[in-house]
Amino acid sequence: MDSRELVKIFARPKLKNPNLIAAWPGISSVALIVATYLLDKLNFKDLAEIRPKYFFEPVGVLAANNIVEAPSFPQSRFYYYKNPTGEKDIILFVSDAQPSSKSYDMANAILDLGTRFHMNRVYTCAAAMTRIHHTEQPPVRGVVTKTSMVEELNMLGLARTGNLQISGLNGLLLGVAKERGVEGICLMGDVPSYSHRIQNPMAALAILDKLKPMLSIELDTGDLATVAQESQQRMKQVAAEAMEDYIDYFTEPIWEQGEEYYDEEDEED
Repeated sequence: MDSRELVKIFARPKLKNPNLIAAWPGISSVALIVATYLLDKLNFKDLAEIRPKYFFEPVGVLAANNIVEAPSFPQSRFYYYKNPTGEKDIILFVSDAQPSSKSYDMANAILDLGTRFHMNRVYTCAAAMTRIHHTEQPPVRGVVTKTSMVEELNMLGLARTGNLQISGLNGLLLGVAKERGVEGICLMGDVPSYSHRIQNPMAALAILDKLKPMLSIELDTGDLATVAQESQQRMKQVAAEAMEDYIDYFTEPIWEQGEEYYDEEDEED
């Protein structure tokens, strides 16, 4: 299907070589925290939306007070920001969900929209599950679509050796960007593997600190820093619960070791 049929455009602003940032739900909600914080703090305006019926299949409906409602679909919307402090504007894409199929088509639809507005580069964000402790400052690593961009990673302290796999559209979008010769970067913040189901604003904050100079934007992240500190308490609780489960599973009270259980009524005189 032609991408022009998949995307509904609301506005046609004249943008300066915009960088495109794309975000979906993922591990520890890192990408969505980054995207929603940018959306909340900067003066973004509506640009376009992806028509969802091609990408998503509703699996049921909601009935309210005995009345069945029409099927609902995840929203996938584009926003634009005219950057007064830099030479490049921003297109922000935020989706409520990743499609279970046709992800390749969605990646191309996103890049087609970016190309239509003369996109400069595409960014994605993700979480990297590691053995980091929740009290540590999360490091950020990066991968790029072109060898010529590796030096930029080195300058920002984002380059790491070794291989890794980036699951979902956070990785696939960059793979499609590489096919199309588009510059792309994925920034990944480390999160503790034992708390990957909990939102991690610390990792999101670490990514934003790296992203700000790359996008040439001024952004006060004080609010997010406060939330990140508060989230450490929740992660501390999760870590304690995980340790308790570990101890319960792998240990046995000494008074139960080697003891045989019997009913007194079955004991012979």
